[in-house]
Amino acid sequence: MRVALVHDWLTGMRGGEAVLSEIAALFPGAPIHTLFCRKGVVEGELAGHPIVTSYLQHLSLGGRVYRPLLGLMPQAAACFNLDGYDLVISSSHCVAKGVIPPPSGAHVCYCHTPMRYLWDQREEYLTRLPRVVRPIVRARLERLRTWDVVSSARVDHFVANSHLVARRIERYWRREAEVIPPPVDISFFTPGGERKAHLLMVAALVPYKRVDVGIAIAERLGLELHIVGEGPMRRRLTWGARGNVRFLGRVSAERLRDEYRQAALLLVPNVEDFGMVTVESLACGTPVVGLEGSGTADVVISGEHGELAREGTVEALAAACRKVLDHPYDARVLRTRAESFSRSRFRRRFTYLLERALPSGMLG
Repeated sequence: MRVALVHDWLTGMRGGEAVLSEIAALFPGAPIHTLFCRKGVVEGELAGHPIVTSYLQHLSLGGRVYRPLLGLMPQAAACFNLDGYDLVISSSHCVAKGVIPPPSGAHVCYCHTPMRYLWDQREEYLTRLPRVVRPIVRARLERLRTWDVVSSARVDHFVANSHLVARRIERYWRREAEVIPPPVDISFFTPGGERKAHLLMVAALVPYKRVDVGIAIAERLGLELHIVGEGPMRRRLTWGARGNVRFLGRVSAERLRDEYRQAALLLVPNVEDFGMVTVESLACGTPVVGLEGSGTADVVISGEHGELAREGTVEALAAACRKVLDHPYDARVLRTRAESFSRSRFRRRFTYLLERALPSGMLG
């Protein structure tokens, strides 16, 4: 059976690439089609697969500048030649699901989320733009929305990384999706070390991560907050933060593990599509505070693995933090929960889905 893999772009090794790596391991040598790939970023399992880039590779300066190319991405994805493949598996949070599969082939899409700036975060995205260009950008996003809905018909089977994303797929595209949580390397993230009293956030410094809310919560509780992550909001957040906030930037995997092990809790004040950092935290024996209705709720049960606030206000999240801080958690229970999201379980779930979704004998 000939298998082709499709991924939006390869500019770093993050959560989406972890999912792609596990899928790629099931099909050694399968080519990975991607809009553009930044030199030197592909590692591990993915390094053993041939990479096929689109014509945007040159326009993006080797994957260094690509946001202005959003309007060209649907066409670039459709230009991939997938003739002759029996199975196409796309890993999509942007346009990868819009590839055109061969007439006799099957297309399975692992959807990390429908495009945020087209759907649930469109207005927030527009408000960050100068007022004079908003009508132009809004019209372009409407055209892209139409393409997004139409291209969803090119997928035979959708897989969502959480129940929240499955609900979005049903709402925006009128398609059903099976939920398979993404894989987490729980063999690396393990309990250990001395627990301290500070809070921890692991997030990109971008608006929807609500790092400013985390800073306000730490101030209200009178606790120190460690923030792991980088992003365009760092200067503004640093300028407004007090001495109880430590911006650690990008850290090594070992340092990140130590941060999980030492924190009193992990704070996730935003709506996450799934949130692999939540599982990493539990794997290290650290409880989590998040939101109901978020992908975090696929991992955390209130009272057992942390607390889920009903509202995203500083008051509600601070109250949830107090509950966690006043309640002793058994690291073994948290660890057991994290083991439900291991890499091996992901492979078994995904293989089982393919066995059910594809014609009999195709995988064999």
